[in-house]
Amino acid sequence: MTPAPQSESELLQRALDLAGFTLGEIAAKLSINCPQDLKREKGWVGMLLEAWLGATAGSKPMQDFENLGIELKSIPISYIGKPLETTFVCVAPLTGVHGLSWENSHIRQKLSKVLWIPVEGERDIPVPDRQVGMPLLWQPSEEDERQLKADWEELMEMITLGNVSKINAKHGEYLQLRPKAMNGKVLTEAYGANGQPIKAQPKGFYLRKAFTQRILNKHFVVPD
Repeated sequence: MTPAPQSESELLQRALDLAGFTLGEIAAKLSINCPQDLKREKGWVGMLLEAWLGATAGSKPMQDFENLGIELKSIPISYIGKPLETTFVCVAPLTGVHGLSWENSHIRQKLSKVLWIPVEGERDIPVPDRQVGMPLLWQPSEEDERQLKADWEELMEMITLGNVSKINAKHGEYLQLRPKAMNGKVLTEAYGANGQPIKAQPKGFYLRKAFTQRILNKHFVVPD
């Protein structure tokens, strides 16, 4: 495990040093076994990057580099630099949501400053051969924050009113709420439309591909 970076510039330099290396090469440097596919190792790429960069949060609900206030997110990209998946941000609260505002929400804290690292994600590229791209240290613009807040408020209002079962992936322009569990049998506490306790699938906040595409388009040259 790499020691935690002591400054933003140190973290960014570590990320820059990764650019151009393959996942297999990075894993070898850390003496970590590299899987041949990610079917059962969904979060492996993120864990590898965390280990190299010295992330400190682990599974705790805080930013990956808590001393710097920076979250780490990898983006699997296509051959032409387009995001291949939505980006998980954090688990959504289904209870205890009254009085919660965007300004004091966990998701806003997570997205206040993000180190994005693009990684080749095409399935025909063996995992060990996938290259890491140039990093990007990003903060949401006023426009980004306005829309993220609007999406969050729409989704949280549905949760507050007991309509969690009616939420689907179509809600939200940049942000969406989707099931976040190993399988459909996993259930957690929530509330129904009449305020009665119910069981529901855990939900997670995800950034749509269109949003991460905007970030890439703004900071990198991405073909149309």
